[in-house]
Amino acid sequence: MNLNVLRDKAYRNAVVHGWHEENLSNEHFLCLVISELMEAVEADRKGRHADRESFIKHYEDEEPHDSANFMYSFTRFIKGTVEEELADACIRLLDFAGLREYDLDSFDYEGSDTEDFSEMSLTESMYRICVYATDRSYGKDICILLNEIFAFCRSRNIAIFWYIEQKMKYNELRPYKHGNKKY
Repeated sequence: MNLNVLRDKAYRNAVVHGWHEENLSNEHFLCLVISELMEAVEADRKGRHADRESFIKHYEDEEPHDSANFMYSFTRFIKGTVEEELADACIRLLDFAGLREYDLDSFDYEGSDTEDFSEMSLTESMYRICVYATDRSYGKDICILLNEIFAFCRSRNIAIFWYIEQKMKYNELRPYKHGNKKY
């Protein structure tokens, strides 16, 4: 997976939707990433996990393959789930990397040292990732934060790149500053 391609796509979509009209700090963007990780915790507390197979069956196997059917299927089977919120955290990091022009493909994701999330609960795992986001020595390194989320997803067999692609498509179909959000 070419992360710089995903970075550019996430950043372009954020610009088109009005999310970069003012110059905001790195801490601002990292706080939004943390908020997505906390939304993943809330989704887990509610037992909300994506139903990928039903989404595929409903959207990809049924006609028509139009925007309305995609939005309906996404909302029904993926929206508000742990997987969607983790994809959101990654998309926010990809967008941040695009804004700051970080090269994401220069990092060795496979050979890098990551936390062992296999023995941690979801809440403990999200806490550890938030610690990286707030640690001054790691927080500015978007690659490390992405890598930790990817490692968590591998430990849980979450096809995070598939969820990122679906959420990016969903975001592209949303209106300008959807929900009239300030940021």
